[in-house]
Amino acid sequence: MLESGEITIALPKGRLEKSVQKLFAACGIDFQFEDRKLTACSSDGKFRFFLVKNSDLPTYVRHGIAGIGICGEDVLYESGTVFTKVMRLNCGQTRMCLAGRAGAEKPQPGRKLKVASKFTRFAADYYNNLGTPIEIIKLNGSVELAPVLGLTDYIVDLVETGSTLTANRLEIIDVLKEISVYMIVNPSYYKMRYAEIDALVALLQGGQNGNG
Repeated sequence: MLESGEITIALPKGRLEKSVQKLFAACGIDFQFEDRKLTACSSDGKFRFFLVKNSDLPTYVRHGIAGIGICGEDVLYESGTVFTKVMRLNCGQTRMCLAGRAGAEKPQPGRKLKVASKFTRFAADYYNNLGTPIEIIKLNGSVELAPVLGLTDYIVDLVETGSTLTANRLEIIDVLKEISVYMIVNPSYYKMRYAEIDALVALLQGGQNGNG
């Protein structure tokens, strides 16, 4: 059983939101974000949830506004902050990919790679570790337009189904990393409430594996 007192959890807006809410509901933790509200409490009063922009989620957890957060490895890596990972979720998996115009060749070793991406830290570190020189143009949205309009030859972006790439006559050239979703915890928060958090993780893992 979880102890009394609210556990604060930040959830990302968008594709993960409903999947995470479904998992919690399967474990008996029900909550709803009503109207345009960005906070919600579970029906049992033990949890308070915050709905935040995906890229902002690590900031809320780092500063202790939310003790727990759920987000992908891509966001965690870009944040540059180390968190305690307490659980890997079975939803939201995707791939970080290098993509370009259909039929484009894989970049040649030693040739400078010019890419558009919002994942600038990930892309830079990945290719620098390979010894591949890289120039990155940061874009925060519609990166698929970059090779279509000739801004760059390639993009580094998350790919889930690939339908947006196909619609813009682009294709995956290389898969850089399989991206998973994790439950993370502020280290100080975990020290104070580890028993409750461990109990929550056990509950969710049971629900995720069909034992809830």
